Amino acid sequence: MRLNSLLAGAASLALITGCATANVETEPVIADSPPIAEDTTPEVEDASVTLTPPLAKRELKSIEQVGRTRIDPYNWMKDDNWQQVMQDPTVLRADIREYLEAENAFTKAKMEEPLEGLKEELFEEMRGRIKEDDSSLPSIDGPYAYLTRYRTGGEYPIIARKPAAEIYNTEAEDEILLDGDAMGEGKAYFAFNTVAHSPNHNLIAYAVDEQGSEFYTIRFKNLETGEMLEDSIEKTTGSFVWGGNSDRVFWIERDEEGRPSAVHMYKLGSEGSTEIYREADPGFFVGISESQSGDYIFIAAGSHTTSEVHYFDAKADAPELKTIAARETDVEYSVEHWGDQFVISTNVDDSVDFKIVTASVDAPGRDNWTDLVPHQAGTLILGMDVLKDHLIRLERYEGLPRIVVRERASGEEETIAFEEEAYALGTSIGYAYDSTEMRISYSSPSTPSQTFDYDIATKERVLRKEQEVPSGHDASDYVVKRVLAPARDGETVPVTILYHKDTAIDGSAPMLLYGYGSYGVTISARFRTTPLALADRGMVYAIVHPRGSMAKGYQWYLDGKLEKKVNTFNDYVDAGNFLIDEGYSQRGHVVGMGGSAGGLLMGAVANQDPEMFAGIIAAVPFVDVINTMSDDTLPLTPPEWPEWGNPLTSAEDYDTMMAYSPYDQTIGLNYPAMLITGGLSDPRVTYWEPSKWAAKLRYEAPEAGPYFLRINMDAGHGGASGRFEGLKETALEYAFALAAVGKAEDVSFSDD
Repeated sequence: MRLNSLLAGAASLALITGCATANVETEPVIADSPPIAEDTTPEVEDASVTLTPPLAKRELKSIEQVGRTRIDPYNWMKDDNWQQVMQDPTVLRADIREYLEAENAFTKAKMEEPLEGLKEELFEEMRGRIKEDDSSLPSIDGPYAYLTRYRTGGEYPIIARKPAAEIYNTEAEDEILLDGDAMGEGKAYFAFNTVAHSPNHNLIAYAVDEQGSEFYTIRFKNLETGEMLEDSIEKTTGSFVWGGNSDRVFWIERDEEGRPSAVHMYKLGSEGSTEIYREADPGFFVGISESQSGDYIFIAAGSHTTSEVHYFDAKADAPELKTIAARETDVEYSVEHWGDQFVISTNVDDSVDFKIVTASVDAPGRDNWTDLVPHQAGTLILGMDVLKDHLIRLERYEGLPRIVVRERASGEEETIAFEEEAYALGTSIGYAYDSTEMRISYSSPSTPSQTFDYDIATKERVLRKEQEVPSGHDASDYVVKRVLAPARDGETVPVTILYHKDTAIDGSAPMLLYGYGSYGVTISARFRTTPLALADRGMVYAIVHPRGSMAKGYQWYLDGKLEKKVNTFNDYVDAGNFLIDEGYSQRGHVVGMGGSAGGLLMGAVANQDPEMFAGIIAAVPFVDVINTMSDDTLPLTPPEWPEWGNPLTSAEDYDTMMAYSPYDQTIGLNYPAMLITGGLSDPRVTYWEPSKWAAKLRYEAPEAGPYFLRINMDAGHGGASGRFEGLKETALEYAFALAAVGKAEDVSFSDD
């Protein structure tokens, strides 16, 4: 499915292919009643002076719903004006700001400054593994080849093009269309979302966020004159597509609750936009894309479990929406245009791991769907692309990805796979439709990324780009393993392991144990330069793929959500204990790490088995589960009820969540040292979730920890926006991990 975009929301060059689309292995809210009492806990202490942990005031708010009552002592940290705070942090209430700044000051004095030397060492080492002037492979669209690149020392991408005939001429000078470094200079936060040139190549549109709130503004530039147009569109999600006539864009509104709720058409030079679709159900988010053929634009509305897709002529002056198939609860599907047919990936007819069907463009309804690729249990279809004469699908079989290319005329299929024990694959097909060429990306935890041009007709595979590691890299220095850890209920949990060949697997090594396990997201076994810094220091780096991901198919995801969510936490703990039994580490020598929903995982496993860990890194952690999922004004709450349950209407869902919600289950356990991070402008996991959790940890388990809360006052869910500023955050996390296991000189948390 074609986004016609150089930067379709990707934040790193690894995901910026310069192509229209890419299939890659996936990698990512209270009832109002008055306080019943006030505790006498003192106001926040000035941590910058005392260097003691801040103690937040407690206001014991009673909350009743579905026949249950809970007490929330830190509800005051949620600013009533939070929607405005997301877009303008200066309006944050003074007492909340005081508390957050005190926490940041304590963390800086007691953790960041003592680890500054190690952090800088790690940062320079990790930076040395990045080719600073890297660029994507160009992708041809008509007369031009479009690409993204970075300059040495640059934080942000440069969008450029050159004549198509010079696509692989590295000496050919390119034309800079957008200079991210110049645009982001002096800004605390700067990020592109979609960047797309018009079909006639005369204009470029781009979406930028300068706060981290994910409210993007779309702007336009004339590529013939180099002048910026006066046109701009505010409060968008950053997703848009060009109409086929190059005179308008179709964009997605982000409403006051921050939800992608409507599609509008904006014609250049007009005074406003025309609404063409609005989603009435707050549990459904809206997306937009262009077919690879360029003939149609698709509007998709969906929750986590249900889909509905509408389409219209890409060149229509007054779009008339038609529907592929009306939404049915728990029926998911995605669509591409393929000649006189639509080709549809779907889970209908109990196709848990999805199948592919076709339907006539003239009659695409559910009754007319015909199987093209039947459902095969255990073979999960991850995504599909179409070329005029070929269908390309990415699937996972026996836990590993593979690419299958199907010839339209004959139905013959070719499978492309690789031999390493664990690896990641991706496909992209650029802007062309009448073509036999595709790109394949491949990497493993020890093998840097390789990108091939593959001609389907001739079977010729040409290596076009290999990821450079300027400071040097020898894949044979590292060992990659894929093991299956037995879970307590008889299942086996996949784990990907990386370590240096000189590390003894005798129980003496420390280990960083990473996990996510929600929304079906599977952390791919791709090459990442940053974990090498840990491996080189004798640390085992392991990724658990628990239920809640799709590492073993879609059923694996279903078995880790709603009432089965506890499987995710159990799988992670059981995998950790298995690795310890196998000699990869020892109890009390493990650092757990996860972000967002992976931060929920960290909170839950810290409650379940705190003695396993020397430290926990919980990045933007979703830990205030009951309160968040009970607040239907938050952007993600209604769409995520199918993932977590709805505690506003179901006592059973309430009880399930309450049993594992880290904030609610925080008690006087021997918790390990924790680094807890958040972003003031984060609309996904709001700043008060990690803040409330840190405060409760200090109150309930003051002798454990220590606990370091770090709230980025200038960013949102993804942290710092620049590539090197973001790397500094990773370096700090890794410095914390090394200190937690006694590998940071003169720094230890055990006596704090």
